[in-house]
Parts: sequence; structure tokens; C-alpha cells
Amino acid sequence: MGVFMLAVGSSGANAQGISGLNVSAAVKAVEAEAAGKPSLAQAGAVLQKAVATTTAVTLGNGTIYQSQPATSVTVKLNNVASEAAWLRSAGWQLYALVDRFADTGDALDEQSRCIAVAVYHEARGENLEGQLAVAKVIMNRAASGKYPSSWCATVKQPWQFSFVNPRSGAFPYTDTNSNAWRKAVAITKLAVANAVPTLSNDVLWYHADYVAPSWGRRLSFVQKIGTHIFYRA
Repeated sequence: MGVFMLAVGSSGANAQGISGLNVSAAVKAVEAEAAGKPSLAQAGAVLQKAVATTTAVTLGNGTIYQSQPATSVTVKLNNVASEAAWLRSAGWQLYALVDRFADTGDALDEQSRCIAVAVYHEARGENLEGQLAVAKVIMNRAASGKYPSSWCATVKQPWQFSFVNPRSGAFPYTDTNSNAWRKAVAITKLAVANAVPTLSNDVLWYHADYVAPSWGRRLSFVQKIGTHIFYRA
């Protein structure tokens, strides 16, 4: 998380003998160095240098453009939702956002952790879009009035998720030092913040494509993501 305060000087910057900067080239260099995922610190450094040598800059789709004169540009990144929205507008894809929020070290609360455990056990072999969709289904169920109203109770409801012990509600071992867990945590943060578009709120069911439960025939197909097929009523 962080705050960028970018003060844009007057046109007197060049009058002070400061050489011009090819802002677009500078941003491309940063992006190349970071394999398509410039860090916030790198982005800030480029923007600050650009501000010192031009009258105004704007950021859009990962590229900085010269624009009409301005006095300041302020980008506040103060929570997952706003930071993710800012990064997505700068061109960050889901894999890059997952890397970003897997590394923040922010602890999950009890309810969010239940989602992360479900993502880990139900979908760690899926692509990131599929993992996000599983998290969304859990949240949708809890909000639907058709299932328990908390995320943990929804996950632990007997005979709903195969990894949960249906009698005790206990979870199996989760390797919290694994990369799969890091991804599950980041996916959960993004899902809870509603930071990345995914399934609509009425999608409450899914199953793997290698099984054909009878209840699937009574529902409306929505989408297949990875090996999971998602449904609404």
C-alpha cells in the first residue's frame, strides 16, 4: 500500500536546464525490466522523474502521456480495492495482482481464511480465474439466503465441499508455506474486495467437468472455467 504524491512543476522546469525525458520510453523500460509487472516503487520512481522534467503527465493503460498543464497529480493507494483498481487501469493482469497481494503479509480474518482454505483445497490446480470463481461462489452462497450466512459456515456446511469433514466440519492440513497457499490468500483478498470482475452474484453452484451430478441438469449453465462448470438457478 502506498501513496504517490506527484507534484508537477511549471513550464520553467526546462528553463532550469533540466534535460527532457522520453516518458513513454522510461515506462516501457521499467515494464520490460519487471517482465510486464512494474512494481509500485518502480512506477513511482519513473513518475517522479517524469514530473521533474515535463509540465504534466497522465497515466493510462500502463503508459504515461504528456497532457495539458497541471499543478499536481495524486494517486492514493490505501486498500486492496482501490490499489487493485489503479493497477488494473495501468494494465496489470490477474497474475500480477495475485503476486502483488500475495506478498503484502496482511493476515486474513477468520471468515476470509475459510475462503482461502476452500480455494486452496478446491481449486489450487485451477488457473487463477478459476480460483477467483470458486471464492466468488462461496461469497454468493453466503449472501443468497439459501445457505448459511457466514463464509465459514457456508464452507463447513455438511456435504457441500468434498474436502471438509462432513461430521466435524474440520479442514484437512493446509501447507501455509506453499506457493499455492500464497495464491489462495491473494485470490481471497481480491475476491473480498470485489476488485476483479468475475462471476455474477447469482452463480451458486459448480462441479468438476469429469463428474455429472443430477442436480446440474436442473440448473442453468453459466460458464466453464478450467475444469469447473458453473451454474445459476
